[in-house]
Amino acid sequence: MNEDRSANPVDRRIGQRMRGRRLELGMSQEHLADMLGVTFQQVQKYEKGINRVAASRLFELGAALNVPVGYFFEGLALGAATGVSEEETAVFDAIASPEGLQLLTMFAGIKSARLRRRIVELVRVLVEDDQAALDEPG
Repeated sequence: MNEDRSANPVDRRIGQRMRGRRLELGMSQEHLADMLGVTFQQVQKYEKGINRVAASRLFELGAALNVPVGYFFEGLALGAATGVSEEETAVFDAIASPEGLQLLTMFAGIKSARLRRRIVELVRVLVEDDQAALDEPG
């Protein structure tokens, strides 16, 4: 049996799903912590995947966030070494931020496929420029 008790990609995914759902509900970390009987720092650690969430706590989280326990595992690949791809992690990181959730919600409301493609192209250019600025010596 593996004695390493540090968080792994699955723990981080559970934390991302937890944070995303909490933000979707407009719930603060403090409020969720009160519902669970833990500190808001503990909620932060769960959301970052620093601390693992015990099965009983996962059950309580599901109840507090009004989702079934299986919600936290949606999208995980069975049998994969890490269970979570880099692309999936990036998506969940984006959704887990207030700005990312807001951006994705608004983006989904755009009816024009042409406009959505242009927005994606704009964001691609912005990311490339941002990366180039980070790579410049300076």
